[in-house]
Amino acid sequence: MVPREKKGRQENMSSTAGQVIRCKAAVAWEAGKPLAIEEVEVAPPQAMEVRVRILYTAVCHSDVYFWEGKEQTPLFPRILGHEGGGIVESVGEGVTELKQGDYVLPIFTGECGECEQCKSEESNLCVLLGVDLDRAVMLNDGKPRFSINGNPIYHFVGTSTFSQYTVVHARCVAKINPSAPLDKVCIVSCGFCTGFGAAVNVAKPPKGSTVAVFGLGAVGLAAAEGTRISGASRIIGIDINPSRFEQAKKFGITEFVDPKDHEKPVREVIVEMTNGGVDRSIECTGNVEAMVSAFECVRQGWGVAVIVGLAKKDAVFKTNPFNFLAARTIKGTFYGNYKPLQDIPLVVEKYMSKEIELEKFITHSVSLSEINKAFDLMIKGEGIRCVVHVWD
Repeated sequence: MVPREKKGRQENMSSTAGQVIRCKAAVAWEAGKPLAIEEVEVAPPQAMEVRVRILYTAVCHSDVYFWEGKEQTPLFPRILGHEGGGIVESVGEGVTELKQGDYVLPIFTGECGECEQCKSEESNLCVLLGVDLDRAVMLNDGKPRFSINGNPIYHFVGTSTFSQYTVVHARCVAKINPSAPLDKVCIVSCGFCTGFGAAVNVAKPPKGSTVAVFGLGAVGLAAAEGTRISGASRIIGIDINPSRFEQAKKFGITEFVDPKDHEKPVREVIVEMTNGGVDRSIECTGNVEAMVSAFECVRQGWGVAVIVGLAKKDAVFKTNPFNFLAARTIKGTFYGNYKPLQDIPLVVEKYMSKEIELEKFITHSVSLSEINKAFDLMIKGEGIRCVVHVWD
């Protein structure tokens, strides 16, 4: 719920519709340099756009990756952030499914509802609004809605939630239950659904099965939570950071493997531990060697590996073709196979009905002025998710 002292601001949103709003935002001016809290101008939404007052946002590893600017074409100045929750302040021409005051989660991928991918029940890869890591402007006119003294500040994956106000395409905004606490459900916008959906929608481990989860960050722990809820009886967590092992028990991890503790390849260690391999594996690291290990450690005949992590652009996946002849299966997934507008409101409802837990993923909170602390925590691998209180 919106804190009581902030309701006055919510009620005054009608007075800002159609006007440029000046607000605070955490701006990345250069790769790897601390974010700076700046006053930015946020233009009104154009056709099929909405302007959202962001109340809370979490910091995801992808934010850190693009802030570092490594192995990519960096673009700055930019407002990062894509795990936010807020309230619609105003809508542009043609927007009919959202209105001022709606509680929403901006999503880094969209659902136009018209392309063949959107019409398919098997895909969430919208042709028009699918995630574009290089796009830094709005589709409508190819320009950003952020500026400082008339100079453009670029968007990030269409969301830019490290700002008190942001402009998003209307079909990239999930309308949710207004009773949902935005400081909790904001993590549904990316990390939680990516991992949890990889388990329940893609891996689908049978009850009593054995599962290996590679990487015990927020996405990997969400995958572990999904396998636990699905009824897996043995969940092996693999990570090179042993400090993560204890907290992972809360998410269903029953055994831990640190690859550095073994002379053998980790895939051989897991095959020996399980007398032939796991029934399912879920890779959440982005490391191509971990991806190969996740595939090669599943059991012959029915084993399924699900690849979640984002690998380097030049990475190559190599495995012996015999692994396929042995009836092993490998699957990819994007955002846990959730359709953003159709499915995300339902995930929020599962939280509201206590079918899923989100609180245990949130280990830290900071104000917007302290957002660099959240980046430090992510870089050090401390905690799981840090939620930023954008207006504190």
